[in-house]
Amino acid sequence: MPKGYWVSVYRTISDPEKLAAYNKLARLAVEAGGGRTFVRGGRVVAHDAGIAERTVLVEFDSFEQAVAVHESAAYQEALVALSDGVERDFRIVEGIE
Repeated sequence: MPKGYWVSVYRTISDPEKLAAYNKLARLAVEAGGGRTFVRGGRVVAHDAGIAERTVLVEFDSFEQAVAVHESAAYQEALVALSDGVERDFRIVEGIE
């Protein structure tokens, strides 16, 4: 069964306090749902049309699990805490295997 991934790229962070509150709640939701964070910030080298922005990568055992955690009450609470604190590109993608 292919794994599922959350891929988030932060275009702007307008409220670091909201992001910090989100990070605490989101981490709990992700861990409770079996997710594993592989990338959270750190160095970025962008190529082609890419822009070096904060990037987060979370792996789940399946695509369905990744979607379910995003829809969970715990993660929705994290999104409320984040509200308008950032502008980001968030995707749930299915892995190859």
